[in-house]
Amino acid sequence: MAVKGSSTAARVLTVFEAVAANQPVGVATLSRMLDVDKSAVQRALVTLGEQGWIRAREGQATQWETTVRILNIAQSVRAKSDLRRNIQSALERLATQTGETAIFNEPDGAHLVVSQVAESRQQLRMVPRIGAVVPARESATGRILLPYLRREQQIELLGGPPDPEFLALIEACRARGYAASAEVDDPSMTIAAPVFEVDGRPIGVVAISGPAERMPPEGHPRLAEFVCQAANRVSRGAGE
Repeated sequence: MAVKGSSTAARVLTVFEAVAANQPVGVATLSRMLDVDKSAVQRALVTLGEQGWIRAREGQATQWETTVRILNIAQSVRAKSDLRRNIQSALERLATQTGETAIFNEPDGAHLVVSQVAESRQQLRMVPRIGAVVPARESATGRILLPYLRREQQIELLGGPPDPEFLALIEACRARGYAASAEVDDPSMTIAAPVFEVDGRPIGVVAISGPAERMPPEGHPRLAEFVCQAANRVSRGAGE
């Protein structure tokens, strides 16, 4: 059975948009502009005011205007957009440096997912699908991200508590600064490094993936250096 939207919520949002576009503005003007009953407009304004989205400017007649809350959200959206652009730029540079497909994976609830990709230009290449789920236990992505997560986050991604042997494995990856794994797809090899928020929280992983024959173990340290540089480049606060 389809769930219907809320007409009340829609009205509140409509009133908020009208306030933002015409501020400062009063109830009567909004009522005429939106062709909505004054009492309904007033209820929407009070709701928005109680939630901190607008405030009343007192005068001969009450006028409403937006608060800085919307600016905080806009700044957050812009910062996220800037981060995405920085990640894509770093991935494209990494793909050029290594000749392999560069990837950004990030946690999404109980999964790790591929969110951004810069394809290798080589004829034989690995190209993961955007939105594809990456297994946390077997992947280089999971193995380099997990040691930085809280215990409950580790359990959520793994589907259960990590055993001592696996904990030792991911701690070794953490100490090395990167992880390498061919266990997800035998013909391919992936090398990954973590990306951090300015407060030190891990927000994702930069990785390269390509045919294992082009990425033998003896070449991992050199490739990992490029991967770590790219991860450091997009970590928040790096170079600021």
